[in-house]
Amino acid sequence: MKTIAMTRLLTLGMLAILLTSCTQEQQNKISRDIQNWTGTNGVLEIYAGDKVVRRFLKIDKISTALGTDDGKPRAYRYGYGVLDENLNLQVDPGEKKVYFEISDYTNAVFFENPR
Repeated sequence: MKTIAMTRLLTLGMLAILLTSCTQEQQNKISRDIQNWTGTNGVLEIYAGDKVVRRFLKIDKISTALGTDDGKPRAYRYGYGVLDENLNLQVDPGEKKVYFEISDYTNAVFFENPR
């Protein structure tokens, strides 16, 4: 019993040391990988001024596009979500999952659905 507890403690200690030695970007990537693995119930709202004009529901992640040849990040994000056509924050019959792209310059908010 003591051996198992000691092994767990040693493993946690090593993990803590490993995480503190990572750069902030590496820590963020680890966090995103964990979040991508566990999934989210994300909502993406697109604004025109102060008015919501598009809403996507049940988004598990939004990815940054990378160039095919150079591998550099592009100025847009993409993902899949259910288009909330009537903007009522719920998936209604007939509303389907769609592919979307948004520019870095789009007025948008991404958040976890509180429902």
